[in-house]
This record gives sequence, C-alpha cells and structure tokens, in this order.
Amino acid sequence: MVNSSNFREKCLDLQRGKLSCEENVRYFLSNLEKSNEKYNIVLELNKAAVDRAKTLDKKRAAKEKLGHLFGLVICIKSNITAIGLGATCASKTLENFTSSYNADCVQKLLDEDAIIIASLNCDEFASGSGGENSAYGKTLNPKCPDRIPGGSSSGPAAAIAADFCDIALGTDTGGSIRNPASHCGIVGIKPSYGRVSRHGLIDLAMSLDQVGPLTDNLYASALLLSVIAGPSPNDATTLPDKVPDYTEHLSAKKNFVIGRVKEFDELIHDKEIKSMFESTCKELKEKGHTIQEVSLGESIKLAIQAYYPLVYTEFFSGTRKFDSIKYGKVIEDTTGNEALRRILGGKEISRSEYDGAYYKKALATKELISQAFDKVFTQVDCIISPVTPKLPHIFGTKLTPEEEYAYDAFTIPANLAGICAGVVPKEKVKLENDEVPLGIQVMANKLKEDILFEVLSLFEEK
Repeated sequence: MVNSSNFREKCLDLQRGKLSCEENVRYFLSNLEKSNEKYNIVLELNKAAVDRAKTLDKKRAAKEKLGHLFGLVICIKSNITAIGLGATCASKTLENFTSSYNADCVQKLLDEDAIIIASLNCDEFASGSGGENSAYGKTLNPKCPDRIPGGSSSGPAAAIAADFCDIALGTDTGGSIRNPASHCGIVGIKPSYGRVSRHGLIDLAMSLDQVGPLTDNLYASALLLSVIAGPSPNDATTLPDKVPDYTEHLSAKKNFVIGRVKEFDELIHDKEIKSMFESTCKELKEKGHTIQEVSLGESIKLAIQAYYPLVYTEFFSGTRKFDSIKYGKVIEDTTGNEALRRILGGKEISRSEYDGAYYKKALATKELISQAFDKVFTQVDCIISPVTPKLPHIFGTKLTPEEEYAYDAFTIPANLAGICAGVVPKEKVKLENDEVPLGIQVMANKLKEDILFEVLSLFEEK
C-alpha cells in the first residue's frame, strides 16, 4: 500500500519493488491536486519528480545499490535551496528567485535516493509562530482547519498531516518545527546546534537555526536525521562527532530520570495542557521512570527577552543582501509586517551596540541559559514539558506581538542552549467543533539525540 501505516514496511516495499517509486510519487501528487487549494501548503511543485522516480525504478531494476531513502517522497520548506525549485521564503522579496545549488541537507537526501516533490509555505522568512505571515496566504491546519497550524514551519507540518509526502524538512529557530508538530499532531525534531549543516538554508538567525525532520512516525524522523546529520566543509558550525544510526534508538533501554522544569510549570495557561502534562508525568512514573523537579534558575525567565534581540539583530544582518542588486527585491519595500518589524528592530539594536545595550547582553543571557541546562543534565537524563503554554488560537484572533511570541516560551530555551529537542503527539482536546492535537516535548543534552529518540519512543504507540 502506498499509504501504508507501517513506514518501515513501506521502505522495504520500495526497496524490493513491491511498490514503485513512480507509484509513490503519483499517489502524493494526486493528494496534492485534491487538497492543496484547500490547505495552501505547497508553493511550487518539482516538475522533475516523476522523471526522477522513473530513473530510480530503473536503478532498482538494474540491481544497483539503493540509498537509505530510496523512493521516499520529501517536501522542503521554502527557505531551503534545491536546484530547480524557488527558495522564496514565502516572500515577495524572493518571488522570482530559483535555487542554483542544493543545500547540504537536500544533497544528502538526493544521494540516498529520495525524491523532492515540492517547496512549501511558511511564515515569511521564518518570521512567526502561527503560519499566518506568508506573502502567499496562510497555511491551514488539516487536523483543525479553523485553528493555526503553528509556525514558522507551517507548510512542512501541514504537509505531513495532509498526507502530501513521506517526510518533510523544516527549520527551527525557537520552536518552528516543534510548535507546528504539536498543533498538527505529528512528530518534529530539532537537532543539536551544529548537528546538521545550514549550508543552503536562508537563515532567520544564524546562531540558532537548525534543519530537522517532520514526520508522522519516529522511525521516519530517526532515519532522516541519520542521513542529513554530520559535518560539512561548507558549514564551520557543524560538529565532527560521529553520527549514530538513530533508528537503533527507538526503544527505551533503561528507566530514565526525567526532569520537569519548575519555571515552565508556572507559565502553563490552559487547563487542558496542564492536565495533559500532569497525566503524562503520572504515566511515566507508573512505567518505572523517575520524575524530578528541576530549576533552570532566574535566567530562564529571560529566555524570550534574550531570544528576540538575537533574532532581530541576526535577521537584520542576514537580509542586507536582499537589495535588488544580486538577490531579489529590496526587502524593506516588499516584505510583510512581522519580517519588517524584525528588520527594523535589528537595525535599531545594531545602532545601539556601541555600548552593548542589547545584543551583547542577550548573548550573555544565552550563555547563562546554556550553563543552566548543562547543570540540570548532570541530574537528569532528559527534560519533558508541554510544547506551548496555550492551545492554538482560531484564525483571525487578534494577538499582540508579545502574545504571539509567548507561544515559544517552552521551545526557545532549547535553541538558546544549543541542545536537541523533539515533539510527539500525546492526545487530542475537544474544543468547540475542533479536536485539537497536543504534543509533548522532550529535551536532551547537546548531541544526545540517541537519548532523545529513546525517550520519545515511550510515547509512540507500538
């Protein structure tokens, strides 16, 4: 079956020829044709996808060695470059820009015989947490269309929820993979900083961004991360550590000491999220794991305040190339309100930097938060938390920037600390006419994705 509920079996079917690559591509193209107008997920289709599928089918028929992702169909967020596809960042600034090279992560996918099928909608230049800020219209949540899908990787999360691809590739600056994964009821992984090359990623904030998978099961995420992780000569921030096969870490190998953060508990707004989190802690105790309250100290309360000066300043710096001379159009003249707010904010912060008023203080706070996590991880194996302090709002709800930014209160700290984190679906909450998905977040120390997957596997139905 093309839409097999068992992803491992589907991979084997593709390798053995029981399912052809062309059949797989055409299945997803059919889904796209039926539903994309409704959900506004895909910005551009890859016209070469069917031909690539036919080429891969010939490769299998010739009994050549097949890659780990053979025949799997993948969508990418529109701020990741892939030859022949537009990398618009869902902005009019880059609406006519076509990628001339493959991002490192995309090249690794192709080297392992994956098929890139489409470039996806997102918050413009990854600026947002709701999926409402695209220049090409908001992305709808296939699980509850009246409510935001989360952002900024709204398109990749919605593509998985709508069954538009096997795997989607998103980016996470402060929760941009994990937030929509929770709202759309899927799996989302933010790797440790430096675990995956950012070469070919159009950054929101260079010191925070990471590329990661969004899938409907943990095995797919583990498989994809095993492929795209590792050092790159194109990105000096990547780390030389050997990358494990994460698919071998999808069952818990011991009872864990699991932390719950005192400061996070105080920020939970909705009783439904509070109830889900308390029941999760209880379930883990019943399975033999230890739940230990931990504190990240006073610095964690400044996470959002530290995060946005970093984002504003780095985004302002990174967008100076969008001047209509070499890349796209003048960004200040063509971008939307949220991206423009960040550009102008970064401009003002940069002007004030002669006395270290904002950016340097934010960097100092970032370091304090990293040290706080290092200390906590000497006491526990991992940390669990809700993904967001409140449930996704209905489209059209008026929020202040501060209220929108608060969605990322539980996810931003992982980016500031450079640690890995992931989200899996936990339950659904009945709200009016919607069944709203709720995920649970697990955070593990830097380069401890193996532990991250082991703990996440506790929540996936076997």
